[in-house]
Amino acid sequence: MLTLDRVSYHPAASATPILKQISFTLAPKKMGLIVGPSGSGKSTLLEILAGLVSPSKGTLHWRDQELQPETLQQLAGLVFQFPERHFCGHTVLEELRIGHPELGAEQVAKTLESVGLSAISQQAAPHALSGGQQRRLALAVQLIRQPYLLLLDEPTAGLDWSMKQQLIGLLAELKKDWSLLVVSHDASDLEHLADYCWTLQNGELLTKPLEMLPVA
Repeated sequence: MLTLDRVSYHPAASATPILKQISFTLAPKKMGLIVGPSGSGKSTLLEILAGLVSPSKGTLHWRDQELQPETLQQLAGLVFQFPERHFCGHTVLEELRIGHPELGAEQVAKTLESVGLSAISQQAAPHALSGGQQRRLALAVQLIRQPYLLLLDEPTAGLDWSMKQQLIGLLAELKKDWSLLVVSHDASDLEHLADYCWTLQNGELLTKPLEMLPVA
């Protein structure tokens, strides 16, 4: 269980805090959805949860353990918006093994299968894949690290309707085994999947923490 307690972020270069006393809890194998416009602080919050940025105030806990940035880097896997822009490997296999050269063929194959990419060649160039396949590969890059928490920044951005539906179906499957936290400017594609939904506006959560959405 992930818990944020009054987490704030106020960099010296900013006149006002980017995040203001953010508190919520996300239970295991559940999906949380944070909705807000551009500039509301969504991506910054994910960077804090991924251990890339340290909060100015507040604490983060996983179960009963208070988390430091280095711990969060092992706990969480972050999939950036337009993750295909961050691919570095020349092949799918190379992309998956970046930072993990010891990964065996069985683990690679199992991870690709979990995101619906078992049919593609591991020698294919990541940038030669379709947009939907690239998003699935970005998920695989994080899942192969076996994080407890998967963080997704605007996962359906830029995809056509068909690819969006495929990705949404994949997220529904991943939720059975992982804790997911998704941020988006538009809740319409994902709200039916979310167990919890919050609204972020100007760095503040506007809805009550742990607001349960109606079950469809």
